[in-house]
Amino acid sequence: MKLSILDQVPVSKNKRVSETLEQTAELAQMAESLGYTRYWFAEHHGTRGLASTSPEILISHIASKTKRIRVGSGGILLPQYSSYKVAENFRQLEALFPGRIDLGIGRSPGGTQKVRQALLDGFQRSLTEFPRQLNDLIYYITDTIPSDHPSHGIKAAPLTETAPAMWVLGLGENSAAQTGNLGLNYVFGHFIKPDRGEQAFRKYRESFTPVHFSKTAQSLAAVFVICGRSDEEAEKLALSQDLWLLRVEKGLDSRVPSMDEARAASLSASDKERIAANRKRMVIGGPDKVKKELTHLAERYETDEMMVLTNVYSFEDKKNSFKRLADLFL
Repeated sequence: MKLSILDQVPVSKNKRVSETLEQTAELAQMAESLGYTRYWFAEHHGTRGLASTSPEILISHIASKTKRIRVGSGGILLPQYSSYKVAENFRQLEALFPGRIDLGIGRSPGGTQKVRQALLDGFQRSLTEFPRQLNDLIYYITDTIPSDHPSHGIKAAPLTETAPAMWVLGLGENSAAQTGNLGLNYVFGHFIKPDRGEQAFRKYRESFTPVHFSKTAQSLAAVFVICGRSDEEAEKLALSQDLWLLRVEKGLDSRVPSMDEARAASLSASDKERIAANRKRMVIGGPDKVKKELTHLAERYETDEMMVLTNVYSFEDKKNSFKRLADLFL
């Protein structure tokens, strides 16, 4: 099974953003040396605790610090942007790092309504326009703009010999069917909405038509993972991620708390229920448990690649978790 990393660039409390970004480069270099396939960056806006606001800039930075690992977005929030500008950004990245760039696309608003209005400079755009925008992006990336299209005759530059691989991030059957019909690669966000995974992957495989990029259906699942030396250690490490995710969902401090802060946190009954429910989005345990659960998840989804997120407080603990995963699967 292949392993990849999705990095939201979480900032731990009492850590500088600059320090977090330095550690991100170190983590990507380590992932490459361990045999990970991809290193992707999420896109988040208006938060104190997630430092990946511009995946394109981070992709360029990390690709320049590595040699082989594919680097990409997970994903660009297309409803906030011009498809043409996104295409040119990623063609530029492809020109700089040929054969290593993944263009992952999502339809999430990416923040509050105020944040979205700021990103769009006050312009109103419905999320229902996403299919049109996605088709336009494909035209620009592949230089196949139809003759009756308003943009016929223009090209997304630079004109590279290769194109970035396109992936669509989804949470259910509708996005899976759309992605398959377009012949694009599919990412299921198990770390967001784990309940519809089997149905989504099945719909993607049933719908796949080799139209643009891939000749065969290619997919992966993204999931929160913490792999400790033992189940007990993993549970301790997970305390900070549990509280972090709870606070993010409640619109509170989005920085990752320390384990001491997490242990001392006062939680209501509903908080504890929410934390327990969120564990469906995660695989947490020692090596034996993690290998069993990730393998089972990959078999259920019929995919050979898992993309992991690990948002714990300590950088060393995060590195060690990724190393243990590599020992298990790579």
